[in-house]
Amino acid sequence: MTGRERTDVKSLDRDGLAEAMKTLGEPAYRARQLERWLYGRRAASFSEMSDLPSALRDRLDTSYSVGVPALVDRRVSRLDDTRRYLWRLDDGVVVESVGMPGEGRLTVCFSSQAGCAMGCRFCATGAGGFVRDLTPGEMVDQVTGVAADFECRVSNAVAMGQGEPFANYDATICALRYLNSPEGPGIGARHLTVSTCGVLSGIRRFAAEPEQFTLAVSLHAARQATRDRLMPALRGQPLVRLRSTLVGYVTATGRRPTLEYALIEGVNDGEGDLRALVRFCEGLLCHVNIIPVNPIEGTALARPPREVPKRFVETLAASGVEATVRVERGADIDAACGQLSQLHAADARE
Repeated sequence: MTGRERTDVKSLDRDGLAEAMKTLGEPAYRARQLERWLYGRRAASFSEMSDLPSALRDRLDTSYSVGVPALVDRRVSRLDDTRRYLWRLDDGVVVESVGMPGEGRLTVCFSSQAGCAMGCRFCATGAGGFVRDLTPGEMVDQVTGVAADFECRVSNAVAMGQGEPFANYDATICALRYLNSPEGPGIGARHLTVSTCGVLSGIRRFAAEPEQFTLAVSLHAARQATRDRLMPALRGQPLVRLRSTLVGYVTATGRRPTLEYALIEGVNDGEGDLRALVRFCEGLLCHVNIIPVNPIEGTALARPPREVPKRFVETLAASGVEATVRVERGADIDAACGQLSQLHAADARE
């Protein structure tokens, strides 16, 4: 059996690992050992897994491969030590992730897909188109790779890089479970976040998951026509349905979602836009994250004056809605929100 015919063991969820061990006639605890080696110790081959019998390691190596991403590029911000990473996967596909250090914490923004099919106007990722979904292991490896580079534990991880996580739902949830696992990085469930464009079916499924993972939703406009222009893949999805789905999420989980709002001069920053945002949020348990839009090459989108984000936050607060302006990180290396693209990914493939 050639390497090309083997299955990447990191594409398997926990049930898949358990089934693999059962098929090989091994006890159930072997699956936990395998998980620990793959996601806790970052083993690059079965031969490293010293507490597995050598015969089992040989049989695993016959049927499975161990995917290991290669670091192609690493850029470090002079402003705040934010680091942007470009990883090449086993099939040559490349993806990006970002590590953001803070006082006593390290947050990793990881990709759930290579490229993105959503085509949001304020986001660079969609300009390169959709390439493919990532496996659970390819997501976890971004997080553990960043941790190894910083030489410290990751405290928070967010599926907010390239791709729409709920378009790759099962693999994303599997990755969160591996990240949460004591056999792996052991990141607390409330410190693991999925950021979605607002895929309603995904939000409903997410509300039913047993873990206390966190939800963030890209809103970006509370007027239907404006949101349809900014987020064309969601045209035909009424904002009233998004709001009712969020109400259902809060009712089912008791958790507060974050609503992300990229503020764009002359597009969604007017008084009418602000009133619509207040109406959308009133009576809804949520936190609004105001994000002055980051510059994207090839677009004319611009940030409004500084007083505009301040006015949005103050008006929301006066209406009883908690809101903050997101602190910009890594803008000098194009690692800020919306700036990850397939452009220098394409350069890496050449």
